[in-house]
Amino acid sequence: MASSSTPLTPLLYSCIAHHTTILSECTTSASSQTSSLASLILPKIGHDSPQKLTYTHGSHHIHYMSEAPSEHADNPSAGGLTFLVIADSSLGRRVPFGFLFEIRKRFFGEFGAATADFADMPNYGAGSFNAELKNLMVEFGTTSSGRDDAITNVQREMDGVRSIMTRNIESLLERGERIDLLVDKTDRLGGSAREFHVRSRGLKRQMWWKNVKLMTLLIVVVILIIVAIVIAVKNAAG
Repeated sequence: MASSSTPLTPLLYSCIAHHTTILSECTTSASSQTSSLASLILPKIGHDSPQKLTYTHGSHHIHYMSEAPSEHADNPSAGGLTFLVIADSSLGRRVPFGFLFEIRKRFFGEFGAATADFADMPNYGAGSFNAELKNLMVEFGTTSSGRDDAITNVQREMDGVRSIMTRNIESLLERGERIDLLVDKTDRLGGSAREFHVRSRGLKRQMWWKNVKLMTLLIVVVILIIVAIVIAVKNAAG
């Protein structure tokens, strides 16, 4: 869950996984849908060859880079790794992929691409890297220097992101999984509707009390005027 002390960043969720086992992750978004998207996509990612791919889902873009054993002859387990980030679509692709290049470099620097047995790691077996993910998500997502670094990474590592294929997530998911996403979206919309209903009811109650107070004040004023007239008439008659 996103911490209240985490600055808002368009990099919403990131994880490093070995096949479907999440080794490290961080979310800066209060929405649970980001991690749900990741859990749906990870089983679909192949490792026969290295991949760089973007999936679109509404206002979210899911970017990932997957390793392949052919890239890691000395340690085939590293070939099952995926580096993934979910970002706001307004961020484009350069910054997210620059971020992915950076976390890949730092992750291998900390755990050793040639020595660590990633296949033997349990869920969150690289949890010590979570803080690094969070710091980079904030830096690359909110600071101009971080975004400049991300773009530099992309330019250094590949000719351009135009060659990265972009697909709609609907083409990836089975019918049942699409329903799961729809239900999740419906639940969030339902929660918003309930919140709106509660706020509307509270506002109506406040307006009702305000009207009651105003009517009471008017009645008191009218009574005072009548009393004043009666006293004035009596004094004139006496």
